[in-house]
Amino acid sequence: MKKAICYGSLPGKLLDREKVALAAEAGLDAVELHQYPTLAEAEKVAEIVREAGLEIASIMCMTHWGSPLSSTDEEVRTKGVAGVAEALRQAKAVGTDVVLVVPGVVTEDVSYKAAYEISRRSLQELLPVAEETGVIMALENVWNRFLLSPLEMRDFIDSFGSPLVQAYFDVGNILLYGFPHHWVEALGTRIKRVHVKDFDNNSQQFVGLLQGNVDYPRVMAALRGVGYGGYITAELSAYKQYPEQFVRDTAAQLEAIVRS
Repeated sequence: MKKAICYGSLPGKLLDREKVALAAEAGLDAVELHQYPTLAEAEKVAEIVREAGLEIASIMCMTHWGSPLSSTDEEVRTKGVAGVAEALRQAKAVGTDVVLVVPGVVTEDVSYKAAYEISRRSLQELLPVAEETGVIMALENVWNRFLLSPLEMRDFIDSFGSPLVQAYFDVGNILLYGFPHHWVEALGTRIKRVHVKDFDNNSQQFVGLLQGNVDYPRVMAALRGVGYGGYITAELSAYKQYPEQFVRDTAAQLEAIVRS
């Protein structure tokens, strides 16, 4: 498996070229880019990444929280669909085949049933763009009160009958209401990318890698058991002091995880 880090986890005070050089120097294999306002900006950063000898693991769509695919407001929903479509096109342009997508958000005003039906409609509308670009929409399990069971997420993905709708599994997000290895076993080969962070069950707070309750040896055994051999991407906040050291420490922790 390959070690990656979210671009937003790299020290914000550094220039793009300095961020990428630090990731390469730390021993990382790839970065996950966030969606940029324009295609030109995405391509510019992607070129810097490639010049440093790193790969682009995926692109994180940036519009799906502000404009959920499950919104009951048609104007908001349409804006969300357009945002994911642009992320798919950026992914193709920068040379990656996966976009992280939050499939929907249940709120006090958007029921679970409505979120399920509207999210399906939005993703169905996006399938032609996914087919045009050849980029997978990988649905992530996040704290969105939606698709709360691994079996439900599995069946939701399968309902599209398309290899371009798959799963982006976040290990740390599950600890609040489940066990990562159960999700891995249920989702199986649908998992196309993996986010890692750690979570402390007592404080119910995210913590640094290897400092929480994620049983990483068991998680990695489960991932290998379903044939996963892709990127393991750290999604964490940098240290408040010496953020460059955070990147080096994260790379070392990822190395320990992938070797477990």
